[in-house]
Order: sequence, then C-alpha cells, then structure tokens
Amino acid sequence: MKKVNFSVKIKAPASKVWNALWNEVNYNKWTSAFSAGSHAKSDWKEGSKILFLDGKGDGMFSMIEKKIPNQQMSFKHLGEVQKGIEKPSDEKTGSWAGSKENYYLKEVNGVTELNVEMDSTEEFEKYFKDTFPKALEIVKQISEG
Repeated sequence: MKKVNFSVKIKAPASKVWNALWNEVNYNKWTSAFSAGSHAKSDWKEGSKILFLDGKGDGMFSMIEKKIPNQQMSFKHLGEVQKGIEKPSDEKTGSWAGSKENYYLKEVNGVTELNVEMDSTEEFEKYFKDTFPKALEIVKQISEG
C-alpha cells in the first residue's frame, strides 16, 4: 500500500468547501470524475457505515472513522459491493481492505487548503493520480461558485 496525497487551495471558507464535499448533490457532482453516477449511502455520522457506489450499484463499503465538521473526514475502507450487495473479503479486497482515505481542511484568511491523503494499491495509483486532481477541481468550482 502506498500513500498518495492531493492538495488544492480554494478561495472560500472551510464551511463552504465542506458543503461542496459532503452535501449529497455536490458529492455526486465531484465524484462523477471517478465514475458516472457515483454516489454515497450513509447517515454521515462518525462510526457509521458508508457505501461508495457507481451508477450500477458497484463499489465499496467503508466506515466513517472520524468526522470533525469543516476540518476532517476520514474513511476506513472495508470491502467490496457488487450490484448493491456487500461481498465477503477475498484475495482481491484483502489487498486494500483497511485502507484509509482522509480529507483535511484548513482555512487561513478566507482561503481553504484541502488536503486528501489516501492509501492506494499500486494497481490504482496512476488512476488516482490522474483522476483525483480533476475531482478536486470540481470541488473548487462548487466552493468558489
């Protein structure tokens, strides 16, 4: 597992960036950079389960490990979802189960720096390096708009 990091400075308060990230409509917009129809199913509370799904109901299930509004959201990825059904861990999911994805927001003088730190398998590293900056650009547009 490798750590990959992404960062963007956004001319907006942290509360607006937080809303751009985690409001349902906004979340669906910026995560479409990864897959059309991307969405999440959760109550968005710390300790709760969250399903990250594409338009076909495939994706992963995770846990919201830490939530500090306007500052931090951290996920622990646990397993795979196929057609809306959580699958037991297997050799494929075993390579990334337990990986983390963390979002940190820090506001200084009305500008928010959004840092994303995540664990990635070598298989997906290039994909994330290509796609995450596009997704964060959408977060920036939503926040500054």
